Amino acid sequence: MKRDMTEERSSRPTPSEVKLRVDSYAALHGEGVGGGAAARKEKYADLVNTYYDLATDFYEFGWGSSFHFAQRDTGESFKASLARHEHFLADELALRPGMVVLDAGCGVGGPMREIATYSGATVIGVNNNAYQVDKAEKYTSRLGLEETCQVIKGDFMSIPLPDDTFDAAYSIEATVHAPNHTELFKEFYRVLKPGAWMVSYEWCLTDQFDGQDSNHQRIKKAIEKGAGLPDIPLTQEVPEALDRAGFEVEVARDLALVSPVPWYWPLAGRDRSLRSLPRTPLGRSLTNVTTRILERLHLAPKGTTEVSTFLNRAADAMVESGDLGLFTPMFYVRARSRKKS
Repeated sequence: MKRDMTEERSSRPTPSEVKLRVDSYAALHGEGVGGGAAARKEKYADLVNTYYDLATDFYEFGWGSSFHFAQRDTGESFKASLARHEHFLADELALRPGMVVLDAGCGVGGPMREIATYSGATVIGVNNNAYQVDKAEKYTSRLGLEETCQVIKGDFMSIPLPDDTFDAAYSIEATVHAPNHTELFKEFYRVLKPGAWMVSYEWCLTDQFDGQDSNHQRIKKAIEKGAGLPDIPLTQEVPEALDRAGFEVEVARDLALVSPVPWYWPLAGRDRSLRSLPRTPLGRSLTNVTTRILERLHLAPKGTTEVSTFLNRAADAMVESGDLGLFTPMFYVRARSRKKS
């Protein structure tokens, strides 16, 4: 199942457009005219697309093709933890050959390819960012996985597929981009077969977050700007939204609380390898200095350094949030679609 080839092949800005896109993105994260959470929710598609047009290459440089955190055992490598985190979802859904599975917000397809290979199921990823869809298709073709990994360009708030398409669904740290979780989960409910299961790793604020604390608010805003988010929900809001959308929630728990290695350590410089360097504070600083030099030499588009800067600030804020217990990227939910009327 291929995406409509009449779609624009890539929305990534040209070098001359980068600064304009950066300014437009920054305005949505301001609190003046045209900014604030309400504006970001209203313009969530533009917000998220602009963000990933600007940030995807930075993500791949520092993270590889699986843009997420993971539970991690002591002595386990970062790469191995990502794969195990993905395999957990496949096991929870009991995926097997012959099943058709939704990956909602599939990024450049790293988890999709890993889960399809691990389980034998057919995974269909939905992603509204043309630049990432192009990359996902290229990587999938290079690995010869076209039969079990397919990508559709589309908004997961309005998935361009019929009712009752999927045997199961998962999402990995993607639903936080949605402007309304209840409406998003209603769309998952629509495309899932009756009685089908869905699982998700959710970005959430924990019970430790105090909305009246200025430092907590500063950390939250830095994460939102650095990750292309309209807002960040509280943990209790996710199962409530699933219930309203037609799901029976079986599991809702923060896996960060039981991870032997804190989820934010890759950003805190705790990994000791050349491959991990771009994720560390030192590596991020070096990247920022390099982009600044390249920009001054006109070898990188104007605005590149600003993108690097807000990504770095978000990474620092995530480390702070982890130390304070304010935020989790792995609030895990497992829910079953109720019988449809």
